[in-house]
Amino acid sequence: MFFPVGKENEIQEVVFQKKAKRSNDITSVEISAKEAREVASLSGGVEGLLKSLPSVNSNAELSSQYMVRGGSYDENLIYINDIELYRPFLIRNSLQEGMSIVNPDMVSTINFSAGGFEPRYGDKMSSALNIYYRKPENFEVSGEASLIGGRLTTGFASKDKKFTGLISGRYRNTNLVLNTLNEDTDFNPRYMDLQTYLNYQFNEKWSLSFLGYYAKNDYQMYPKEKEVDFGSILQPLKLTVFYNGQEDDQYKNMMGTVSVNFKPSKKWQFSLDNFAYQNREREYYSIASGYILEAFDEEGNPVAGYDAGGQIDHARNDLLVRVAGSQFRTKFSPDVNTDFEVGVKYERETIKDFTNEWQFVDSIGYSNPRDFVIPGNLDTSALNLKYYIAGQNDINPTRVSAYAQFSKKFYWGSNRIFVNGGARIQNWSFNKETLFSPRAQFAIKPNWDMDMLFRVAGGVYYQAPFYKEIKDLTGAFNSDITAQKSYQIIVANDYEFKIKERNFKLTTEAYYKKMENLIPYYMDNVRVRYSGKNNSEGYAYGVDARLFGQFVPGIDSWISASYARVYENIEGMGYIPRPTDQRFKFSMFYQDYMPKFPSMRVNLTLTYASGLPSGTPVLFDANGLPDYLAAYRYQKNLPSYKRVDIGLTKVFIDQKDNKASGNFWGKFKELTLGVQIFNAFNINNTIANQWISDVNSSPQLYYPVPVRLTGRFFNVKLEFKL
Repeated sequence: MFFPVGKENEIQEVVFQKKAKRSNDITSVEISAKEAREVASLSGGVEGLLKSLPSVNSNAELSSQYMVRGGSYDENLIYINDIELYRPFLIRNSLQEGMSIVNPDMVSTINFSAGGFEPRYGDKMSSALNIYYRKPENFEVSGEASLIGGRLTTGFASKDKKFTGLISGRYRNTNLVLNTLNEDTDFNPRYMDLQTYLNYQFNEKWSLSFLGYYAKNDYQMYPKEKEVDFGSILQPLKLTVFYNGQEDDQYKNMMGTVSVNFKPSKKWQFSLDNFAYQNREREYYSIASGYILEAFDEEGNPVAGYDAGGQIDHARNDLLVRVAGSQFRTKFSPDVNTDFEVGVKYERETIKDFTNEWQFVDSIGYSNPRDFVIPGNLDTSALNLKYYIAGQNDINPTRVSAYAQFSKKFYWGSNRIFVNGGARIQNWSFNKETLFSPRAQFAIKPNWDMDMLFRVAGGVYYQAPFYKEIKDLTGAFNSDITAQKSYQIIVANDYEFKIKERNFKLTTEAYYKKMENLIPYYMDNVRVRYSGKNNSEGYAYGVDARLFGQFVPGIDSWISASYARVYENIEGMGYIPRPTDQRFKFSMFYQDYMPKFPSMRVNLTLTYASGLPSGTPVLFDANGLPDYLAAYRYQKNLPSYKRVDIGLTKVFIDQKDNKASGNFWGKFKELTLGVQIFNAFNINNTIANQWISDVNSSPQLYYPVPVRLTGRFFNVKLEFKL
């Protein structure tokens, strides 16, 4: 956002820099699209860079999902060209994710708000990411080829610039990366997508655009053997697992949007967006496993006794989600400093869900302790599954929402002021609940010698329920579920200064969230499983700091740090940390180049984060009902998350000092060759725990066996632009 830079004695006039897609949201941070393309990240450029911000956490480098200020993966809004997007729902393992839905090669502007965002954004409790795709100026071809995939993007523009388009295709196979795991498994993950963005400008007033997206992710896995060393120095343990079976998952996503824009004058803008989205997911696996759990003494010698057992995991889960609708938005700007915005959206949703998932565990004391039976004698005890989740659900609800907001920039004496306020309303026919969400933002830039800006934002923010929230642990849809609710307040300061004629900006934010009607959930890798009851309340607070600037002349870098806590109280049992209680995080995004050889460049992403709560196993009582209070019996934390990714690049051709000539090379605008080092220090990070018990354990005592992430991997990447 931009503030007034000058005033006259009689008439106070505010002057703004012209900028495409100007945001009125004072909580929004703009991220460079160029840096998002260049960052070394397995999960995708935009989200990979996003995770280096102080308020954004993720313990899975293969996942594009992220947690913001104590919220879950499901609490984040994502928009492309002001159209809300949906992620796949059944993905439960970061290995199954291929590419982010956002294509960095098509991006022009990235705006991210970690909370307190304006009313025009939807009803979720944590964050809003809004991305705008670019319009090419002329014909272009760019691409990338690496050891884990590639992309090809074509852009064009007519001579009169009225018709422009971008078409991009991507392919990725992370088999080589997954082979760095310490296990014997055949992986065959294949991810591809195709996106297109077309624009036609009829005249100065009318324009038409189309955004299309198709993605297909196939994940196949044939596990064979895995060894995990864990425990402590005083009690080292080793788990060896042998497998038989396979997993075969498919995720197909399609989206199409047609937008009509009408701008009759400089003061008025009208937009009509018609959109349709389909998500088809299939999760099939049948895997039998047998295990040996060994204990060792302090010198590393095996203890005579050991435990053996096995289990069968089975799932035939199918999901079809369709969302179609229209949204109408209008914006009235009586002057350059004032905006009135109104919007209304209608959605028709179809959710067809078939769930058949169970786990059988068999060993003396492994899952459910059983009396010892002499071999050869008949065992008359019941054959019980550890859990069984089944459901057939088919609903067709409608969702109607609307918002109105007002934005104004003006002078108060010699101080510059910005206000943004409004509200949104939503009704969902499935649970017949109406939500009302007032929101407000205020900023003041005092007329001081120091360049400082103070900001306050807050309001009422809901987590409007959808597929995940309404599905309980038995597999049924609960129409009595209501939206989770939070009251948020954010206080922030921006301080801009110079060091050795280089610009720097220090941003500090403190926030507090009071939450009601919470639905307790379990974190299983990257899958969030909700309990299906609004039986919890909670609160979150924290402080974020980010130093942004040119640590090296001419290129931007930043350092981030945050301290945050999030607690919940389930059924009045007392406050405990939520599964997303990250606590402390430090991260850095750093860019550099060799002064004598500026074509040699490097970017580094560093992350240190306190370990999340270890994850409560999903337990069931004797009647087969979910045990919602199991979280109070499992209060351990995962190890801290530590990771460094490095990107080294040699620029052979660019549009500055390395212009090419000749019939062949002269056609290239850019040509770079790079080496990416993922997990440079080969740290075995842990994303979750697998819970097992031994022969002497009770049903309330389990060993947390760490599920570890990928090791060091070297990737070679060639990029070009014609």
